[in-house]
Amino acid sequence: MSVLSRLDDVLRPGGHIFYGWWIVSSAAGIQMLSSMLWMQSFGAYVVLLQEDFGWSKAVIAGAFALTRVESGILGPLQGWLVDRYGPRIILMIGLAMFGVGFMMFSQITSLLGFYLTFALIAVGSSLGGFATVMVSIVNWFSRNRAKAVAVSQLGHSIGGLSVPIVILSLEAFGWRTTAFASGVAVLVIGLPLVQLVRHRPETHGEVADGISLPVQTAPGAKAFAEGRDFTAREAIRTRAFWLISIGHAFSLLTVSAVMVFMVPHLTEGLGFSLGEAGYVVALMTACQMGGQMAGGFLGDRFNKRYICAVCLVSHTAGLLMIAYATGLSMVVAFAVLHGFAWGTRGPLMVALRADYFGPSSFGTIMGFSSLIVMFGMTGGPLIAGFMADQSGTYVSGLATLACLTFLGSFCFLAAKAPEKRFAVA
Repeated sequence: MSVLSRLDDVLRPGGHIFYGWWIVSSAAGIQMLSSMLWMQSFGAYVVLLQEDFGWSKAVIAGAFALTRVESGILGPLQGWLVDRYGPRIILMIGLAMFGVGFMMFSQITSLLGFYLTFALIAVGSSLGGFATVMVSIVNWFSRNRAKAVAVSQLGHSIGGLSVPIVILSLEAFGWRTTAFASGVAVLVIGLPLVQLVRHRPETHGEVADGISLPVQTAPGAKAFAEGRDFTAREAIRTRAFWLISIGHAFSLLTVSAVMVFMVPHLTEGLGFSLGEAGYVVALMTACQMGGQMAGGFLGDRFNKRYICAVCLVSHTAGLLMIAYATGLSMVVAFAVLHGFAWGTRGPLMVALRADYFGPSSFGTIMGFSSLIVMFGMTGGPLIAGFMADQSGTYVSGLATLACLTFLGSFCFLAAKAPEKRFAVA
């Protein structure tokens, strides 16, 4: 069978485009907005906020860390709400908060205002972003789950490629105007995209993947294949839940530090202009896109946890490259290693949990996992920011995070599939 024939079978299993792929497209658009306007552009805002207000690196990193704590604590409630009421209503509430928060952020005049509006943006982007749309995708896909998650996360990468556009706007119009326009874009583009999202295929006369075949799971997921889905309580009691969550947290030490401090490190420590730093972000994101497609196809064919372990080693190598960079070649090596690892690993974080525990309580399980994962998202910027304030450079902080990230690879190697749960007769 040719590649085109296989692709057609995935996209059009019943002779027409499977509706799940429209949900994937919507999820990609929503994640593109969050990535382009905030997550991947935040480093550029950091530079300008420091110029305007003179705040320290640790103070700005503290805002990011506090919002990650807030989102992590919110995770279990968010997951339960999505499982109970469906993703669409939660997405609408979240994107409304995200957009309004951006508009309010454009008007801040104090540190308190920054923290409060940042919190609103963070909660809105969490409710209206990744975790919520993933609940829909894992319900609509089984055999092609890793591919679907990977394609949806291409939106995040496209957003990263678009960061130079945001930086041009920041330089031409200022951060306040750019922030307000970003809020408008979230409302005008994001809310219509939400209307495509559906919760479960069964309620719309569909089945997972659009085909009624015996369940087949990827290598490493056999524990779930013949039993019923895990409840959140059952999942939390498994060793796999904790190992995956801790490994995920270790990986996000690197991701979060890069999101907050890569651009400042390039501009302050390596003499890059803000525009040149934007191109590094774009290169990293292009590699992330390649990794996402690789992760989607490899994850549906090979053992996901082994792939994740290799990705964390690549994260470590990339962060060491940029920490000790002495020229452009080392910065490029970082962008390739970190971007490809991030892209490959990202879809597998979702697909591995869904393979192990099933889709029925996926939102709640992901929510409880976020309580652990948040330590990676908060710890990365805090460690890097504190050590940079003490030493005057980002080198020691980034090197420390690289070593910690390496430990996460062992968590994934040990995260074997849990025993299956059988329905009571």
